[in-house]
Amino acid sequence: MRITKISVLALLGFVAGNNLYAQQKQDSLKNKETKIEGVNIQGQRNKKTETAILQELKKSNVQKQAIGAEEISRKGISNIEQGLTKVTGINRVEGKGIFVRGLEERYNYLLINNLGSPSNNPFQKIIALNQFPTDVVGKLNIYKTFNSNLYADFAGATFDVETINFDRPFTKVEFGIGVNTQNTFRKNFKISEGANTMKGYIGLNSEDRKLPEIVKNSKPSNYDFTIQQSIHDFKDSWNVDNVTSMPNTNISFTTAQRFNTKNSGKIGLLFSLNQSSSYEYREGMRNQFLAIQPNIVLNNELNRKQYVYELESSAILGLAFSNRKTKVNLNAIYLQNSANTIQDYTGYKNQEVSNNRFFRVNQQDISRFLDLQLTAEHKLGERHTFKAGASYVINNYSQPDRKIYDGEILANEDETRTSYGANNLIRQYLDVNGKFYASAFAEYSVKLGEKNDNNTYPWEIAVGYNGFADVRKTSYRFIYAQPDNTSLREVTINKDRPQEVFNQSILNGAFHYKEGSNENTYKNSLYQFVNAGYLNLNFKPSEQWDILLGARVENNMNISRYKKQSDVKITNDERNQYFVLPSLSVKYAHNNKHNFRLSASKTITRPILIEYMPIEYINPDNENIFGNPDLKNSENYNLDLKWEFYPSSKEMFAVNLFGKRIKNAIERSFTASGNSNGQTITFYNAKHADIFGVELEGILNLGKFSDALSAWSVGANATFMYSNVERSEEELTQEKPNGFQGELKKRKLQGAAPYTINADVKYEFRNAKNLPQTISLIYNVSGSKIYGVGTAGADHIYEKPFNQLDLIYNAQLTKNWNIKMGVMNILNQNYKLEMGDNSYYQVTAPTLVHTNYKRGTQFNLTVGYTF
Repeated sequence: MRITKISVLALLGFVAGNNLYAQQKQDSLKNKETKIEGVNIQGQRNKKTETAILQELKKSNVQKQAIGAEEISRKGISNIEQGLTKVTGINRVEGKGIFVRGLEERYNYLLINNLGSPSNNPFQKIIALNQFPTDVVGKLNIYKTFNSNLYADFAGATFDVETINFDRPFTKVEFGIGVNTQNTFRKNFKISEGANTMKGYIGLNSEDRKLPEIVKNSKPSNYDFTIQQSIHDFKDSWNVDNVTSMPNTNISFTTAQRFNTKNSGKIGLLFSLNQSSSYEYREGMRNQFLAIQPNIVLNNELNRKQYVYELESSAILGLAFSNRKTKVNLNAIYLQNSANTIQDYTGYKNQEVSNNRFFRVNQQDISRFLDLQLTAEHKLGERHTFKAGASYVINNYSQPDRKIYDGEILANEDETRTSYGANNLIRQYLDVNGKFYASAFAEYSVKLGEKNDNNTYPWEIAVGYNGFADVRKTSYRFIYAQPDNTSLREVTINKDRPQEVFNQSILNGAFHYKEGSNENTYKNSLYQFVNAGYLNLNFKPSEQWDILLGARVENNMNISRYKKQSDVKITNDERNQYFVLPSLSVKYAHNNKHNFRLSASKTITRPILIEYMPIEYINPDNENIFGNPDLKNSENYNLDLKWEFYPSSKEMFAVNLFGKRIKNAIERSFTASGNSNGQTITFYNAKHADIFGVELEGILNLGKFSDALSAWSVGANATFMYSNVERSEEELTQEKPNGFQGELKKRKLQGAAPYTINADVKYEFRNAKNLPQTISLIYNVSGSKIYGVGTAGADHIYEKPFNQLDLIYNAQLTKNWNIKMGVMNILNQNYKLEMGDNSYYQVTAPTLVHTNYKRGTQFNLTVGYTF
């Protein structure tokens, strides 16, 4: 009966709409009898300029934002992550990706050419976008309201990366160099052996860090390595090299060519190679707090030095064919990232104040991502359009041979005393293998009715499918030093050159290596299948109104297979859910300058892999990460109301009111470790969270006030937001102090920033050769937000505001040569995580700082030559 009612209403609406349109068309024809018939002039224009994109967004029937190739170039943006932070309500959060409207990265989703993309890092929801060069990007689309052809995993935004089109052929070579006030030319920059060789430069040093063959292809069995195996089966050394950190560099080659074929067809070719290297040094506190009734005390008081040598490579190949009716695109995208990290900690942990500890982490994060895509579009006449696409992704992430040793620092700070056993020497092997990922979409749309005066049809119906299959296998194994002779357990080593002492100790019978992985918990399998069908009905009863009604039915099937430590049988956690997700977008164009928009929808949010992956990720400072396999998907109810004002083709002002109810909101939380030493980061579902906010945006050309200011323009956007959480029973249990009987204080949603502000001032002029020059001053900041929910009466850990100011100069020197110069992070503020001052117990710790460090100010120069 419900279907029948909806069908009758839809039919009545269609008939009424056609009658209204017919009457309007008849009136229009009468008016045309008295008018002189005009001449229709057609031409091509660059659809990626800032002005063109602004006009496209103005006419769009859904709320979205975009940044195109021209703005990317003007602002000196070198990767997609930087580009997104220039958009209203979007901010980059250190180590945790992109936040939209103050919501954690888990609430975002990524499309590449309208096809789903998995993350290449289990600690992030979407691929690390700073690995994706912008030379091959035509446009970044940002959808902050939902429509049914998008994946339902949506609460913050969906990002759609459109690779470059073939408007014009070009070949470009760029070379860039960067100097950092804190990182560059630093002596004694620590780097793992072999990382800065040619083998390391192309990421192959990870092959030497793989799990030894003797245990690699078998289940853990507490295997004892022999003396010879303990020395020779581990190809990577405990030693580190001390080098002088050099300037950051990047080099890229991009060519886009277009060829004409018979019958007005065109063939396009895109090929791009990019390679970059960077050195980064950070130093600061890394503390930890515990609630020990009746006080909040420091559990760890540590100073951490980080040395990161990072190498990024990418290769992109695109082939395209198009004619008047058909477009076919084939893309191959390869991304590789290798981050070689040394972390040195000094101080004390586990409240052992008199124990002057030193421990080191020698780690490599290596990810490889290959995305093969085929998309096609065909128009049959003016009314019918078919679209389809498919992708296959090979995706691997690993931390091979993550070495940790722990000891006591001596008077000679180059030396450390350590003992074999007690996990003082441990090697970890984390591997997340993307066994299979495939994504696909197909859509048929038809336009109905007769064209109106603005050359559009009053009705358009689209029916489609999209979905993906994702299969991951994870493995997490441990090898440690097993002592053999108690009289030889304690040794003094040089911090940077311990390998020789370790080898001699093995030969002397002091210790051997032994696998300590648990046979039950060392691996698990994750299967995710998402299939959805959708229907969009777009009705344009007049030139002013544009109504888009959508419905999506999405099936989410998740299967997790794992064992807990004491389990005998494998746990098969199977969840098969269907979601019916309606959406509505209404646009009213009051006139050529004013738009009013209304959007409403229901969506879901799936957690990040590490959040529900049933492993215990161990860190040497005892701040570990435990995934929660019982975590549920969030269900989101979204409402937006927006007014847009376009004073000119290059200016706009907008006010957007939005609200969200997030059922089962996912939150990062601190909880006490089971052994009472240290803390654990884990993840819980809140009962629900409510969010209300306003977004303000403006682009203003100052020439309207004075001709002398015609070269100046100002862009600014800001988001102000209120959030409130109703805790689940699990959260109440872990947040309440021991024996507390009252009600906990209200708090914000974890990760929700009360404000986000982005602004830029642009000065654009032409030199004596009439070539464009642009200077931009860019600023952004977001307000204090909860990084992790507090536990057992301790206040939450907050991420404090970080003010970023960048200056970019972009110049076309000649027809072929261009340069970009930038000064990034001019203010060089402290990045800081800090415990709040509203704990339930008295805080006796001498500081509230959890983590802090500076990034340094970066000076960049990029020179490009276009053929």
